[in-house]
Amino acid sequence: MQHGKYRFIVGFLALPLGLYALFVIWPFIQSIYYSFTDWTGLSPEFKMVGFDNYRRMLDDEIFWKSLQHSLLFALLLPVVTISLALFFAFMINVGGRKRKNGPAISGVRGSSFYKIVYFFPQVLSIAIVALLFAFAYNPDSGAINSVLRGIGLDGVQPLWLGDPDLALWAVMAVLVWSTVGFFVVLFSAGMASIPAEMYEAALLDGAGRATTFFRITLPLLWDTVQSGWVYMGILALGAESFAVVQIMTTGPGGPDYSTTVMVLYVYQKAFRDGQAAYATTIGVALLVVTLAFAAVVMRLGRRERLEY
Repeated sequence: MQHGKYRFIVGFLALPLGLYALFVIWPFIQSIYYSFTDWTGLSPEFKMVGFDNYRRMLDDEIFWKSLQHSLLFALLLPVVTISLALFFAFMINVGGRKRKNGPAISGVRGSSFYKIVYFFPQVLSIAIVALLFAFAYNPDSGAINSVLRGIGLDGVQPLWLGDPDLALWAVMAVLVWSTVGFFVVLFSAGMASIPAEMYEAALLDGAGRATTFFRITLPLLWDTVQSGWVYMGILALGAESFAVVQIMTTGPGGPDYSTTVMVLYVYQKAFRDGQAAYATTIGVALLVVTLAFAAVVMRLGRRERLEY
């Protein structure tokens, strides 16, 4: 009976695991292999060059800039996005004042409307969001500088995407705006599963909003927060940051490589410069950074599981 059960499980998983190995694991192995060659990506011919690409990468100033920017994305974007999402979700679900003839635990007034507003960016593709903000950041006719002029701040007219000191922060602001709604919905679902009796007991003991959040909501929601942290970090290191930087910035990646991130640099080397082998080398470095980020977050966020 046991033998038949295991045979059924293996048969059930064989096809999904085979597809995963073919379309996920095998490309990783190929990328690592090609990183030791001089393949251009345009010809089937190549030769092994050992660690030459890795030595070149370590001497590449633009690579180090892209690595710095990617690490900044991975460290700051999850902190800002998840902090905002937790605050908004808490206020929408349990942060309201007690009303007469109403439930003891409720969100702020208009919470249903706020849920729609926060989730709205998820309806738009990241390409559309990037285009909209590229127009908004235009220093001459963009909405942001027009508002500044309208309120009398004519002397404050930043170049935004044209300023090397501001461009990266402007891009990060777009990523926060476009992703925070997803985590508001995610955390709201988690908060809805927390028994209302816990909040009511805390209110009877005189706990305020801050105490309720840090002593009840955050500990019981910690597993969801940790998963969201890893997910947001991977988004910041991967496709989301590539799309926004590629569409919004000059170059793209400019000015003066001030917004170049690792995934964009991989794309440029592979498809613009015809240096596929060197691009896969940078891709291997990006893989290591991503895995290290996930491992560190999971290790630092480990704590005793709370049940209710």
